[in-house]
Amino acid sequence: MTHSILSDLPVLPLAESFALTEAYKLDIFPEKVNLGQGVYRDEECQPWILPSVRSAEEFLHRQHLNHEYLPIQGAAQFTKEARNLLFSPQLAQNENITSVQTVAGTGANHLAALFCARYLRPKNVFISDPTWDNHHLIWETAGPDIKRKLYPYYDPLTRSLDFDGMIAELENSAEENDVVILHACAHNPTGIDPTHTQWQKIAEIVAKKRLFVVFDSAYQGFASGDLDADAWAIRYFYSTLFGDTSLPTSATPAGMIVCQSFSKNFGLYGERIGALHLVTPRSVSPQGAHTHLVRLIRAEISCPSLFGERCVQAILTNLELRSKWEEDVKTMASRIQGVRMLLKLELEKIGAQGNWDHIGRQIGMFSYTGLSKTQVHRLREVHHVYMLENGRMSLSGLNGKNVAYVARAIKEVVDRD
Repeated sequence: MTHSILSDLPVLPLAESFALTEAYKLDIFPEKVNLGQGVYRDEECQPWILPSVRSAEEFLHRQHLNHEYLPIQGAAQFTKEARNLLFSPQLAQNENITSVQTVAGTGANHLAALFCARYLRPKNVFISDPTWDNHHLIWETAGPDIKRKLYPYYDPLTRSLDFDGMIAELENSAEENDVVILHACAHNPTGIDPTHTQWQKIAEIVAKKRLFVVFDSAYQGFASGDLDADAWAIRYFYSTLFGDTSLPTSATPAGMIVCQSFSKNFGLYGERIGALHLVTPRSVSPQGAHTHLVRLIRAEISCPSLFGERCVQAILTNLELRSKWEEDVKTMASRIQGVRMLLKLELEKIGAQGNWDHIGRQIGMFSYTGLSKTQVHRLREVHHVYMLENGRMSLSGLNGKNVAYVARAIKEVVDRD
């Protein structure tokens, strides 16, 4: 038999959330529940095409548009509207922000890692413990020479933010130009965000140590239902560190990147629509950096995708569609908050062992339940309830019909211990 070096490559496991979805599809149990994948579902636990997106699609089909290539950096109107949405129209006009279209949030994070690895050359990248698992894979792939360090984020004893641990780690271990990945809102997987006062303290540390922040903004609108409120941290960091009234240039970090996804708040998961926004100090033009971003995009994807971008652009530039979309976002956020409280109350009503207040305090699409890996396995094997091994539950898989079943299943596994 011919030997190839490829013969020595081991078979790697599928990413956990995708593997769970495949296992769920094969499960024939009638009361199975999928709480694994981070996608929105309606009250019937079915994919929901936002009415605003449906209207945009119908509008676009009437235009008889072509399917030509976009520019390498994406559509100019799209990146302008994406920038306005994150930074506000007032701040987005400033000349020290440049934007490119990406292959959703993952593509933005990957492009950020490539850019930082090649041009910033940090010694370390600090990632929250825990975090979205793809952060580690992205930086391992794009910046293998950059040391990945964890900063404390979640305190399992109090089931709340370990703010003191986070600050201490950044204070004591981070060096100038090191990268810090921050979740802009609705932290994945914990559902716990810093308060405004805590964000201000984090910004102080970033300025003092001259760290390079990469914001991951995947859930704007899902934390509170308010798009502006969910962008507060990004706008505060920009205004404080890089805006017209920011710190002296000598105390300003080298820059900041915001990775933006439209998968969740537009329901355009498979269209892969996102943006990367690069901020430079006031005295530095971002145009040189922009051309290097464009070069990286050209080498990887040549140019971004078209149809989903057109949907987002149509909605954000039309007052009627924009208003309808904002209501759609509120609908999704409200339903998730509703089932979150239903689950908490149901667990308390049936006397499930432990305190479940943390479920009600958390925000966004997920609940970090505090269930152990053993308990999660039993939920899946015995009760056919699927969630990630770390105990992260995607709440949109719950509804009025299955929440009592899920609560009883959780009670059974926690009461065994």
